[in-house]
Amino acid sequence: MFRIAKREKASITDSIRFRSLGFLAGLLLSMGFIAVLGYNPFSALVTLLIGAFGTGTGLRNTLTFAIPLATTALGLSVAFRMKYWNIGGEGQLLIGATAAMFVSLVAGENTSGWILVPMMLLFGFIGGAWYALIPGLFRVYFRTNETLFTLMMNYLAIAFVKYLYHVLWKDPLKSGFPGIRSIQEQAGLPRILGVSAGIIVPVILMIVLYVLISRTKPGYEIRVVGESEPTAHYAGMNVQKIMVGGIILSGGIVGLAGAVKLSGETLTLTESLGGGTGFTAIVIAWLANLSAPIILVVSFLFAALQQGAQIIQLRLNVPAAVAEIIKGLMLMSFLGSEFFLRYRIIFNKRDKSQSYPQILSASQSSDIETDKTPDKEVKP
Repeated sequence: MFRIAKREKASITDSIRFRSLGFLAGLLLSMGFIAVLGYNPFSALVTLLIGAFGTGTGLRNTLTFAIPLATTALGLSVAFRMKYWNIGGEGQLLIGATAAMFVSLVAGENTSGWILVPMMLLFGFIGGAWYALIPGLFRVYFRTNETLFTLMMNYLAIAFVKYLYHVLWKDPLKSGFPGIRSIQEQAGLPRILGVSAGIIVPVILMIVLYVLISRTKPGYEIRVVGESEPTAHYAGMNVQKIMVGGIILSGGIVGLAGAVKLSGETLTLTESLGGGTGFTAIVIAWLANLSAPIILVVSFLFAALQQGAQIIQLRLNVPAAVAEIIKGLMLMSFLGSEFFLRYRIIFNKRDKSQSYPQILSASQSSDIETDKTPDKEVKP
């Protein structure tokens, strides 16, 4: 038999080893799945790598996918450090993009891009922070379940954007087809070597959050609240104020990710703008162990997987669902490696050399006691 025991703390070597094994396991599962479908698995692997890294276009697309993933994961990591389970990243990202779109719609056509773009990013931050604050206040003051609350807020955000798309902000120039007009030309982020300038946003946020969490008093308070709320209360910390501040920062960064994606990638607002970014970012934050620098690395790898899977779909002419299954297999393998990183399996060995003598000695003892019982005298 075996039992599962929690590891005290995994070393860096163990972390690299288990995550590498998880990556290889996911790769083997994906190749096996492709082979079962009748395609060449080695050709698919080469296509994935070349599609993600081998060409300038592929690398630019990978970086473009990584921008919202990294920014959203960085925002969620702040909430997760407080043990506040913010599952509403998808909705907060959409509301941030909606707030940024509002700025572009109401701004005059002659508004300078140097004013318009910062205003869109600012409103994106405010929109995401506001949307995260609603369930946050209920959690802090009424102890509601933030997991379910933030999850349901995602669907409200999607429904709200659908209403804007089909009714309130519908572009009258599109005849009978629904849709919101694109942002103004000067509202788009400039390009750096073919990639949106929004790529600097997660890099700056990584530096800021690393310093904030590990080198400042507010960051220390966030960590203490996450480790033990009673300890934070005992130390005289205002736990409610700390949590509200952390929730605002978390939602604001996620909303900023939506504004960056709108201004630098999609250029218009749709209900599918998130594309599952808010949910994928949850996994990225946990795989990175909430470390800001590692979040950037993991986000880049996930973006490469997404870009490579799309190229496999186009080059090998496989169904779109196959690309999604490949991403799912890789994700499942990564999560499996996290289990072995946090826990270890201990096999219990049965020592037969000790068990049988004990049984024997017990039976002998019983016989001896029986022998000691005096016989009754039988009278004729």
